Amino acid sequence: MPVGRDEWSSGPMAPVGHEPSVLREYALLADGHRGALVGPDGNVTWLCAPGWADPPVFSSLLGGRGDYLVTPANRRFVWGGYYEPGSLVWVSRWVTTDAIIESREALLFPGEERRVVLLRQIHAVDRDAVVRVRLDPRADFGREPVREVRREGRCWWARTGGLYLRHSGGEQLRPTDDGPLCGELTIPAGGRHDLVLEISTQPLDAEPPRPDELWRTTGHTWREALPPLAGGPAQRDAVFAYAVLRGLTRPGGGTVAAATMALPERALAGHNYDYRYAWVRDQSFAGQAAALVGRYELLDDAVAFLTQRLLADGDRLAPAYTVDGNPVPPQHGLDFLPGYPGASPRVGNWVRGQFQLDAFGETLLLLAAAGRHDRLDDASWRAMELAARTIGERWQESDSGVWELPARQWTHSKLMCVAGLRAAAGIAPRGSAGRWASLADTILADAAAHGLHRSGRWQRAYDDERVDGALLFPGIRGALPAGDPRTEATRRAVLTELGREGYLYRFRPDSRPLGDAEGAFLLCGFAAALATWQAGDAVGANRWFERNRAACGSPGLFTEEYDVQQRQLRGNFPQAFVHALMLETAVTLGQAEACPAAH
Repeated sequence: MPVGRDEWSSGPMAPVGHEPSVLREYALLADGHRGALVGPDGNVTWLCAPGWADPPVFSSLLGGRGDYLVTPANRRFVWGGYYEPGSLVWVSRWVTTDAIIESREALLFPGEERRVVLLRQIHAVDRDAVVRVRLDPRADFGREPVREVRREGRCWWARTGGLYLRHSGGEQLRPTDDGPLCGELTIPAGGRHDLVLEISTQPLDAEPPRPDELWRTTGHTWREALPPLAGGPAQRDAVFAYAVLRGLTRPGGGTVAAATMALPERALAGHNYDYRYAWVRDQSFAGQAAALVGRYELLDDAVAFLTQRLLADGDRLAPAYTVDGNPVPPQHGLDFLPGYPGASPRVGNWVRGQFQLDAFGETLLLLAAAGRHDRLDDASWRAMELAARTIGERWQESDSGVWELPARQWTHSKLMCVAGLRAAAGIAPRGSAGRWASLADTILADAAAHGLHRSGRWQRAYDDERVDGALLFPGIRGALPAGDPRTEATRRAVLTELGREGYLYRFRPDSRPLGDAEGAFLLCGFAAALATWQAGDAVGANRWFERNRAACGSPGLFTEEYDVQQRQLRGNFPQAFVHALMLETAVTLGQAEACPAAH
């Protein structure tokens, strides 16, 4: 039994590690319904409750009140950590001047929609370990105080906002004058001590759950959820990428673009957004990667989500929704929060009002992938017909494109519809197949007439001759036959003009050197690997792949952008579609290496 000390109970305790860490040092805990970030000091600085897009109860990542710290009392330590294989169970590891301490961290998996269960198990590895604990849950971005704090047996009970809380295993902790529970725990050498935090929208049962049962359930579910993958140099990373996607996906619902909001893509540039929503494009990327792996839970979830949205909204399909299919709320600022360094926080997203033509092509690609595995029901076939019909009616309109810019005739949007129509025609009955193939030919002819550069490569838009990293995807997805010279000319131009130090930028926004306006796009870097492999250059493909998969910290998580100059991750964290394409690339290259004659 740990020994507790309450010398802080007479007043508030300043949080250790109050300043946010660099993004590469955070680990993700996720259960499909929400995600938490754990920093190197053992501080849970971000957790929305009860769901992805609800206000956070721990918001110190953005400068708000609310966090949950478990850290060595000896502040002189070297930090490390690792994920247990095939899971999102994170182990923080601290080597102090007098002991080695580990803290096993997870959200109960599978998660419950209305109840969060955060597990922490402290292990004194070699000697007696002393850790500081500070629990300060504050709903609504830190604006709601903790109230009704009471202790019953080995549990603390409290409320914040409309949420009910229970913390077990911390009976030695004491409340401070302004609400947090604080104290020190001493764990004997070789011993373990469990802390369990529950956050619920409803009053909790009288009996707290047993930590050993929670850990057993979590470990078993993760082992059952992860696919066995063929060999290859990135097999471990591929399995982990799949775990990240599972953690970011609501069961039967959508995959969030990221667990966070308002993390700047470029310091002091005003580029920060709320990504706690499900983009149509991300469902397609994640579902296609899952189909390649051969495990269909993620594929089925993506198909169900897009089928429901297409049948409900038809040609007015939005680019993004909440994970349960509702409209994304409008964007507005949160002036009361300092924000992550370099940006003022924003909640909601302006994407809700955009028309993105390529989303219909991406939807067809996903449904076709599911159809090839015989996983489409009648509703999904109707959704496929509706998506193809919408493309036929709207493909000549301007749209906001993959990068969500002002509406133009984006070449990528046209070509992704060609790719989707061809994929759908490949599995459709003869009548539909003929119509869709003919429509694909019509759109391709228009793109060739207006979006083909005089050098023979595709250009960004009908009125913009520049290259764009997104133009790698039509070739990868089969818009044109293998070996088409326009695909190869585009690949060479994109990699030459937008590649730097093994990373790829999405486009050149202005006259400044690449990297001054924004970071490299990791999605584009993995696309470069796939396009280069498709062109027959296995060495070059692996070079692109290895360079970009190294753009992360020890937890192995990716954001959308990578600041090549400062070697920092930028943007919301972790970014789902980057992990999806990393998974696809790892499996593709791994299979090619295992069976070189197949390529």
